[in-house]
Amino acid sequence: MSLVPLVALIFFSVSGGAYGIEPLFSTSGPGMGMLLILIAPLIYSVPHALVCAELGTAIPVEGGYYHWVKRGLGRFWAFQQGLLQWVCSFVDMALYPVMFTSYLSSLIGAVAPGKHVLFELAGIQVDLNWVICVGVIVVFTLLNLMGAGWVGDSSVAFALICLTPMVLLTAIGIYQLVTEGTNPVSSFTAEQGQSTWDAFGSGLFIVMWNYSGWDSVSTVAGEMENPKKHLPRALFWAVLLIVVGYLLPSLAALAVGADGEAGWKSWQDGAFSDIAGELAGPWLQYTVTIGGLFASVAMFSALLASYSRLPSALSQDGYLPKWVSKESKRYKMPVASIIGSSVVYALFCFSSFANLVIFDVFLTNIGILLEVAALIALRIREPELERPYKIPGGWWSVGLITVCLTAISVWAAVKQYDEEGTKAVVYCLVVVGISLLLYPLLAVRKAARASAAADKAGLAPGAAAVVPVGDTRTVYEVSGGHPDSTHTDRAAAGPSADSVEA
Repeated sequence: MSLVPLVALIFFSVSGGAYGIEPLFSTSGPGMGMLLILIAPLIYSVPHALVCAELGTAIPVEGGYYHWVKRGLGRFWAFQQGLLQWVCSFVDMALYPVMFTSYLSSLIGAVAPGKHVLFELAGIQVDLNWVICVGVIVVFTLLNLMGAGWVGDSSVAFALICLTPMVLLTAIGIYQLVTEGTNPVSSFTAEQGQSTWDAFGSGLFIVMWNYSGWDSVSTVAGEMENPKKHLPRALFWAVLLIVVGYLLPSLAALAVGADGEAGWKSWQDGAFSDIAGELAGPWLQYTVTIGGLFASVAMFSALLASYSRLPSALSQDGYLPKWVSKESKRYKMPVASIIGSSVVYALFCFSSFANLVIFDVFLTNIGILLEVAALIALRIREPELERPYKIPGGWWSVGLITVCLTAISVWAAVKQYDEEGTKAVVYCLVVVGISLLLYPLLAVRKAARASAAADKAGLAPGAAAVVPVGDTRTVYEVSGGHPDSTHTDRAAAGPSADSVEA
């Protein structure tokens, strides 16, 4: 996967275009909405992208942030990172096929949820909408089985398809703003009497979701072409593309005004289709809707490439059965990991699981904070570790990044509690509690299997197996710990090696 496909993969892992940003304006108002689109990257996206750039170039291996945390904080926290982010993906990933069918239902009413029920099983309705969701998952699971290179290349094509409607909408909307002399931000907040702080707080919660996912591409670092060189560049261009991709279409869309069916006061997810119809008629409405269809499936494809490497990494470290990480002979992809993840995502496409999304913010931010902790730990423990990209500014910059990401994560948790009450906290505690209990059980099982394997091979307890000359695997070592599992580092196999310290 080269630079341009890598930028496209990050773009869809984080954004997918302006589709989904619409509720920001009905919640916070035009002025605050535009301000948040510019401010959120500075206090949330850029700090996280910088962390990913340093760790991703220092440890450019398949499994990404799982191995960052393992090397910096040890196996226990790495297990929590891998398992919690994979569980978080159950709900996250189900949103995109559902989003696809919601756009499709605006073109073909027959595919709307509950419109055509095929049968009912254990109180769950299986309808045409769910069958289409499964069809989307099957198609992009097959694409992922062909490798991250195919996913990256297809993401470039999808980006052109998704961004073209938004370019047209932007040109038409801004033209109307200029010719009609309309002030798009005449109203700063959503309604009279709404305080600036309330508008900021409510909107920040929305843009956080639209600006999250910078670490997703790290899990396929082993399949990148020269990740030490390309990853920082790809993150830079992706940040710029995503900010512009939110800012300009949103500004142009405000040409429809505040009131009416397409006015910004009533904007919700998917409103860009109605906005396009108001600006230029049915032809642009259909064009934007088709762009939304492709954006939703492209985001699913990109994130499947990322999340499916987590159970594979856990398997390589002995916490899950070995067959989970077994790779196909032709494409060298973890088949069971990809297919197994897709099956779970298909089950979570049922509407009865939709309310589980409330633990998403908690688990996502737990993962971000673990990555920051790993960055700090590696700066202290391994100052000589090769860092092709190092966050400039020394400890002052690291401290500022830590403060920003910690403050926003804590604020998001409080905001989630205010909106959802104890239910959100309970869901999160249950998931985290299960993960904490699983680790000692699986660690004991792993140790027993390692001991049995050592006895069979005639090795002394704790001795590492000898890796044959020419094997592309490396014995991975946690900072301050002992050799752990072997894993494939494809980046190290090429002529310009990108291997990790081992």
